[in-house]
Amino acid sequence: MTTHIGIVGVSPEGTALFYRQLSRQCGRMFGPDRQPRISVHNEPLGLYIDAIRRDDWHAVGKLLRRSADLLHRCGAQLCVTPDNAVQHAVSLAEVGSPVPWLTTTEIVAEVVAKDGRKKVGLIGTRLVTGGSAYQTHLGLRGTKVVPPDPEDAERLDRIIFDELIYGQIRDESRLFVAGLAHKFAERGCDAVIVALSEAPLLLDGATSVLPVLDASDILAAQAIRRLADFPTIRA
Repeated sequence: MTTHIGIVGVSPEGTALFYRQLSRQCGRMFGPDRQPRISVHNEPLGLYIDAIRRDDWHAVGKLLRRSADLLHRCGAQLCVTPDNAVQHAVSLAEVGSPVPWLTTTEIVAEVVAKDGRKKVGLIGTRLVTGGSAYQTHLGLRGTKVVPPDPEDAERLDRIIFDELIYGQIRDESRLFVAGLAHKFAERGCDAVIVALSEAPLLLDGATSVLPVLDASDILAAQAIRRLADFPTIRA
């Protein structure tokens, strides 16, 4: 007996890392012999980047929906995408979707509010840290979101697009991000959200003066918990 989750990929590296996080979370909760079926579909990253640069979120939603439709045909009962930059378009993709979605920003906001966090730093692309997705969901729950300073946001963007999406991270880049945690602490934050599907690369071996909340890992844990409520599929 099993259940079936669909991963809608955007960044190939982030998608591969999320697959591992999903499997590990399931192993922690239910044991290594209780893994769900997992299907993955990934439209080319370049199509997403082109649509985002045009500010065409309907096109982004269509790409997400295309993957969701294919995953539904594979038997997926629930869809998630770990990519934070496209969360804004999930609401477009889920209209009339044959399979339900979980939204990372909403899931993370629920966990942060439950933990009683009042002010959190946010690490991600400029689109994420300067956008409204996390700010809205967290703000409605009484948590203030603090983005990096403009210069730091620019450097962080270069690290993400020049290193992380290729599965690489330099030591100086990891030290820079650790320094961001210090800056967030000085600004009164009580935790840092790492809103990157490639977060495991960035956090591997890193230390932080603040608690670090990996958005993808939170999504993986909550997806497994939600999936447990779905009817099982006979093997």
